[in-house]
Amino acid sequence: MNLFRKLQQRQAEGNPLRVGLIGAGKFAAMYLAQVTQTPGVHLVGIADLAPAAARANLERVGWKSEQFAAASLDAALAKGNTHLGDDWQAVVAHPKIDIIVECTGNPPAAVEHCLAAFAHGKHVVNVTVEADAFCGPLLARKAQAAGVVYSLAYGDQPALICDLVDWARAAGFSVVAAGRGHKWLPHFSESTPETVWANYGLTPEQARIGGLNPKMFNSFLDGSKPSIESTAVCNATGLIAPPDGLTFPPASVDDIPFVCRPIAEGGVLHQKGQVEVISSLEKDGRVIPYDIRFGVFVVFEGETEYIRNCFKEYMVRTDPSGRYACLYKRWHLIGLELGISVASVGLRGEPTGAATCFNADVVATAKRDLRPGEILDGEGGYTVWGKLFQAQKSLAYGGLPLGLAHRVKLTRAVKKGQSLTWDDVALDENLPAYKVRREMEALYAGPRQHAA
Repeated sequence: MNLFRKLQQRQAEGNPLRVGLIGAGKFAAMYLAQVTQTPGVHLVGIADLAPAAARANLERVGWKSEQFAAASLDAALAKGNTHLGDDWQAVVAHPKIDIIVECTGNPPAAVEHCLAAFAHGKHVVNVTVEADAFCGPLLARKAQAAGVVYSLAYGDQPALICDLVDWARAAGFSVVAAGRGHKWLPHFSESTPETVWANYGLTPEQARIGGLNPKMFNSFLDGSKPSIESTAVCNATGLIAPPDGLTFPPASVDDIPFVCRPIAEGGVLHQKGQVEVISSLEKDGRVIPYDIRFGVFVVFEGETEYIRNCFKEYMVRTDPSGRYACLYKRWHLIGLELGISVASVGLRGEPTGAATCFNADVVATAKRDLRPGEILDGEGGYTVWGKLFQAQKSLAYGGLPLGLAHRVKLTRAVKKGQSLTWDDVALDENLPAYKVRREMEALYAGPRQHAA
């Protein structure tokens, strides 16, 4: 509760947190809109493969040209403004930068950036949750070994869920379920960038005016992003994935405690301590009033009669038994909240969520019948979507992580609805992200089962 005061103190001392940003797209633009209003933080450098596009984003969110006119990182430090270029290695290697914000959205590249940052003694706030989903447990270990902090990004739903889970546990409650909302019907798993806008609720013209990326938005709609984010939450909190993937039960906010309780008690959970994603649509497509489509929640348990009476006295909305209650946020502000991670990492040395175990995984799953020789196009594309797996099940199956299912060739046919394995594709084994994933699997792997 004192991050702002600490930031003000760093500002007064002339010793701001010095930040480097890699990637200046949509999420980063939202952070860029806020960072100049935040005391005690100096964004020293921005690296983007397309500096002209990054410059346009800076201007769009209100930056003046003189704020990013520094010719070099050293000049930016001397003048108190920001250098913009395309050399991410220079940003990562600069000795005066404390924290790297990885914001590319490219999982293999993000892994390379994180590893380089650790090698140079930099803390990392990893916005590219797709990378965390397939190797976050090992990234967190490598950061710890390097004596730095690795963190999920506040404002994105996984870190917000982790925050709610931590609140419940620190207050003495047992966590029954946690997760996020989503607009979901079963056929959305087949959605492609061509069909996304009608399903999402926008017209193509609205999407064009907003400059929205259909592949990125499709990754939300087709279930990939909910699986990715649920994986990050499981691995950061120790919660368990459902045995056969997310079920997306429909519910209003007030009904979440009714739905997210064990199956034996009338809910959908296979066990307590599970993640789930709540749909904002009934199974027939009707919109649920007072939904949690853009929000996050935690369901916790009143384990004694006294606590359940307290719930009743303070008008807490519970399930009919009075045992299960819910705390939630209906909205998340994405990059506008990213500064909380920067401050927490830089001032407290604490992540806003980071993997502590390997409980869950997200596996590429065929959207249609796939033929040998086809090139997978990854998250949000035409070929695969991401299904949430329990980690040991994924390892035993040999599941292909969704984050590595991009620009790789199929070596054999895969039926619609079948999850892919390593044996189904030809991967570049020299890719740092591939090596890190395989290193992580070696740490956690159990006996492998024959792929179905």
